[in-house]
Amino acid sequence: MTFIPGARLGPYEILSALGAGGMGEVYRARDTTLGRDVALKTLPASFAADPERLARFEREAKTLAALNHPHIAQIYGFERSGDTCALVMELVEGDDLSVRIARGALALDEALPIARQIAEALDAAHEQGIIHRDLKPANIKVRADGVVKVLDFGLAKALDTRPGSATADNSPTITSPARMTGVGVILGTAAYMSPEQAKGRETDRRSDIWAFGVVLYEMLTGRRAFDGEDMAEVLGAVVRLEPSWEALPADVPLPVRTLLHSCLVKDRGRRVADISTALFVLDKAASLAAPTAAVAAEPLSPPALWRRTTQGAALVTIGALLSGAGVWSLTRHEPPAVVRTMVTTSDSSALEQQGSDRDVAITPDGSRIVYRGSNQLLVRALNQLEPQVLSGLGAPRAVFISPDGQRVGFFDGAALKHVAITGGPPALITTVDGPPRGATWSPDGTLVFATDAPATGLQRVALAGGEVTVLTRADPGRGEGDHRWPEFLPGGEALLFTITPGSGDLDNAAIAVLDVASRTYTVLVRGGSHAHYVPSGHLVYGSGGRLWAVAFDLRRLEVVGTPLPVLDDVTTTFLGAANVAVAGNGSLVYVPGGAGAQRLS
Repeated sequence: MTFIPGARLGPYEILSALGAGGMGEVYRARDTTLGRDVALKTLPASFAADPERLARFEREAKTLAALNHPHIAQIYGFERSGDTCALVMELVEGDDLSVRIARGALALDEALPIARQIAEALDAAHEQGIIHRDLKPANIKVRADGVVKVLDFGLAKALDTRPGSATADNSPTITSPARMTGVGVILGTAAYMSPEQAKGRETDRRSDIWAFGVVLYEMLTGRRAFDGEDMAEVLGAVVRLEPSWEALPADVPLPVRTLLHSCLVKDRGRRVADISTALFVLDKAASLAAPTAAVAAEPLSPPALWRRTTQGAALVTIGALLSGAGVWSLTRHEPPAVVRTMVTTSDSSALEQQGSDRDVAITPDGSRIVYRGSNQLLVRALNQLEPQVLSGLGAPRAVFISPDGQRVGFFDGAALKHVAITGGPPALITTVDGPPRGATWSPDGTLVFATDAPATGLQRVALAGGEVTVLTRADPGRGEGDHRWPEFLPGGEALLFTITPGSGDLDNAAIAVLDVASRTYTVLVRGGSHAHYVPSGHLVYGSGGRLWAVAFDLRRLEVVGTPLPVLDDVTTTFLGAANVAVAGNGSLVYVPGGAGAQRLS
């Protein structure tokens, strides 16, 4: 049924027609009860003639109405009058994204905030088990104030009982009458279908992630990722062809490019599994686009690397990404402004890299950096210009910090020691059975450390000393070399560590998680080392001179996403330790260095 201005549907007075699409017609209407304007989306007449289908639609609409998010256009109600059924929706002013893209590609600083708001909407819906199934620019409104609203969430499923939903001829999209043709609706929907949808298979949240990648690509390039003269050509391109990656502007950061590639993997088993990965990348995209300072170096053998980093200590810098009170806030919520700073070390306060283990640490609150100097430790408060020197410590190596931020742990020869962060005499914890390979401090005062001794892996000891317990032993039968660089996860019941291969090829190192109580461990990531947990729900780790991130389920102790690069040019020692430390508030500090010179080997 078509309405004219002045007509009524229940308490709603029709003001004007807004558009039409596969699900019916849409009108601007006045809610005379509440005194507000709404969008009325009338449904096809076939709904009223099919009681079972109508009942199912009403059930789905109730589920969708429970979604309450600032970037999702809300369903207010369901109105039925005679043979006419309509959804009462939030009226969102402004152009849809397809209109904006028609004017040309969006600049990076315009596209990424829009993409982030879309990802937030998907994240909120996916958390409730709701999949959009028809995400595309015509279903995304951008208000004049820059706020994004995603329309028609889950309506493709509500409209169709068939597997796959969101069929090309039954899209819930509402298109302006001036621009709508039957072919246009079909092509416009098909261009954003995932390969599994194009093949008529069931959809899941990864289908939305595919569509998100297609929309982001189109925003950045001003062209469709998959196009053709008819629906068969478009679907063929979706299933078989790759987008023109060379069309991406040169200023698109590498992590965003990698995100796009990972969203548009045709095999959904290898696609980005959770939209939180996109949120993580987009939160940091602005800072990641800027170059980091680094020490230039040509590829060197390990002995030459030692000489280079020691002799050039006056030129080495500690790089930090500052956000609020910390160094790099990796949250999934609205981030504060990201600011980069470089802490330059020189002369008596120079950073001295010893070539095998991590040389830098950060307090849990992100307020102070501790790094290794020449036979001393230096504590640099980020609100101070000069560091405090902790001397009389022997030859400190592999620094780490207590959970309360008040003490610094370190190795000195065959001894594991700690010292107050404000200075004073060091205290012995225990002697160790070989050169250090990292240590970590749990909230209950337990320490876990590793050495290169072949008979032991990870070992545990109390802060007060006493008996040393062996937690793990490397298994040569499984190709393991040794276990190193433990890092307690929040709560102290599990920890991350690195398994080196027996071949010594550190490109094939693996990151594992250990259940401390059962002393059993599981491999999480292959091809990386020295992992840290970030409060956003991610692991960051080193590989090939880069810092990578992957979503991590802390409750299940499982990786749930696809790894993405987040920092280039991070120093990695020749033993595979990434010169990176992460605070409990999500702050991060790292030592930049040439990727070629620091590659795992």
